Amino acid sequence: MLIRQMLNLVCLFRYLTTVYDIMKLIATSLFALAATCGLSFAEENPPLNVSQDTRAIVQEAGRPVVSYADVLEQATPSVVSVYTSRITGGANAAPQQVPEFFRQFGLPVPEQNGSAQPQRERRESLGVGSGVIISSDGYIVTNEHVVTGLRGEAADEILIRLSDNSEYVAELIGSDTKTDIAVLKIETEDPLPALTIADSQKLRVGDVVFAIGNPLDVGLTATQGIVSATGRNSRQILGPGAYEDFIQTDAAINLGNSGGALVDAWGRLVGLNTAIVSRSGGSNGIGFAIPLDLALNVVRNLIESGEVPRGLLGLFPENLDRDMAEAFGLDSTRGALVNQVQPDSPAERGGILHGDVILRIDDVEIESAPQLRLVVSQMMPGTEVAVELVRQGKPMSLQVVLGSLNGPVAIVEPEQGILEGVTFRQIDDMGRKAFTIPKQIEGVLVESVSPDSLYSEIEEFSRGVVILEVNGQAVSTPEEVQAHLKEGANRFYTWFAGTKRFIVLRVR
Repeated sequence: MLIRQMLNLVCLFRYLTTVYDIMKLIATSLFALAATCGLSFAEENPPLNVSQDTRAIVQEAGRPVVSYADVLEQATPSVVSVYTSRITGGANAAPQQVPEFFRQFGLPVPEQNGSAQPQRERRESLGVGSGVIISSDGYIVTNEHVVTGLRGEAADEILIRLSDNSEYVAELIGSDTKTDIAVLKIETEDPLPALTIADSQKLRVGDVVFAIGNPLDVGLTATQGIVSATGRNSRQILGPGAYEDFIQTDAAINLGNSGGALVDAWGRLVGLNTAIVSRSGGSNGIGFAIPLDLALNVVRNLIESGEVPRGLLGLFPENLDRDMAEAFGLDSTRGALVNQVQPDSPAERGGILHGDVILRIDDVEIESAPQLRLVVSQMMPGTEVAVELVRQGKPMSLQVVLGSLNGPVAIVEPEQGILEGVTFRQIDDMGRKAFTIPKQIEGVLVESVSPDSLYSEIEEFSRGVVILEVNGQAVSTPEEVQAHLKEGANRFYTWFAGTKRFIVLRVR
């Protein structure tokens, strides 16, 4: 029995030895196979070998600056958040309506403890915007629409929050609706970080700029873009009669950025963020800023006198289109056409006539009618200016002493049509009475327009229009109108319902 057990142990040992040898062989084979596969994979994908530089970006010789952190670190403390509110309730609130309710229905009025209790005062938020510190003694410039409500109501309180979250109540020094500029003042013990101001006239399309402000009240935020265009003045963003000369940028501007800073790559203030073109209300990459040169002129006047004096020529300018330029014998649409001169105005006293095309005021080239209005408005009343113009194809220079602007100067937009199917007649007493034509108006009356004429839907040659001049020549008979017509573009000076204007008509 013992011998059999020993034999079984010997057999078991041999079996285990055989199994171990087999497992060892398998393991060796698998290791060799894995090593072979690993070498193959390593050959296809070598180990990661990267170069890492953990230094912050700073100015170094021979390296271009690719971060504007230092610039914005200096500029951002000069930008503030502006909160406006209105006080409701209190002693000046409207009387309570509860007693009146009881009286109207013949019921006894409840006791009011001897007298009506005043309503508690409460602050009602009007809006949130931004502003820029422009002097260390506390002057802040912002947009006029920032310090008023949506309906233009004045704010009862203007609160300024600095970048360090300290808050001050601001005084409104003055505002100007025509340029959307307002000046605020806060009193502090320590000097404030005023932003350095650049010459905005030297901006070029492609210059890097940053819009800094408090968009959507999320806190001071900086966005980057470039100057997309300058001299934008044709969209009437500020309304009729305003003065616009916007810098266009694609730096993101959103609600709350109004009045904030547009700074250049050196951190200098070049404009005030004011408006955007957007269908959604958010930034679409078309933002507008008021140039600081224009804003500073307004700011200085508001601080010194509380108002903005503006020069006045006293004329109605309009832009030139290609047809108008051709009719006046000009080789470009540059300049501003004098559509009408106001009686006893500086322009009339200086010798400017309707039909003149103004090309320069002093040393400023005039490209359009809005620019003419803007340039003259920035000059002081009483200033004598040199007006260079073209009259009947001949260059002229006149000296004009500017008056004072008390209201907006209208811009009359040109219209055009084609001359055919119109019946004229001389003006007689019957015609004057029928169309209320003043005695001093002399010309040729448009008596009728054929229903199938191309002029039937054109207001410029509707019944009752008076033709005063054709191509610069006064006319008093239909024959004279015909005699002065030429092939191509013709300029007509007309009167209708008390308004004189130029129109261009083509004859083929």
